[in-house]
Amino acid sequence: MRVVAGTAGGRRLLAPEGTRTRPTTDRVREAVFNALGSLDAVADARVLDLFAGSGALGIEALSRGAAHATFVERDGAARRVVEANLTTTGLGGDATVVAGDALAHLRDGSGEPYDLVLLDPPHDTDRWPDLLAALEHRITEGAVVVIESDRPVVGDDDPAWVVTREKRYGGTVVQMVQPRRTRP
Repeated sequence: MRVVAGTAGGRRLLAPEGTRTRPTTDRVREAVFNALGSLDAVADARVLDLFAGSGALGIEALSRGAAHATFVERDGAARRVVEANLTTTGLGGDATVVAGDALAHLRDGSGEPYDLVLLDPPHDTDRWPDLLAALEHRITEGAVVVIESDRPVVGDDDPAWVVTREKRYGGTVVQMVQPRRTRP
């Protein structure tokens, strides 16, 4: 696994040992960030890498010009890998690593809102409705949320979110969604 492009492009990244995490492949990460680049969604963005795992998604965003990335991971071994990867890439100065539960972080409500959110939870998660509801209050107007799952998560009839892009990569479905309505 490596950083695909940007200031840290080509640098190798560690992955947490075991099967608790499922790092996004280089191919999928490259496709996602090329699409995000075409939307101008990365440069100067405040990024949230929820369920960070190795941190590869947030690190890719930082490497491509994001202003700051917050990595949320509850597993201690995975958090240590995120920190090591930030050190290896030299991007740690623009990052915050948070120990804890993803949903609790969203519900906490502290900190600035995010422009770009990268959601790659375990495929068997049943927390999508709660995650997406909590996320609505933690993002900027026009924010882009990238959802990586084994199936589509947001449907065309979702009252809060609109799917702007959807693509399948083998057993992985990537959706890019944005808030449907402007919030007061």
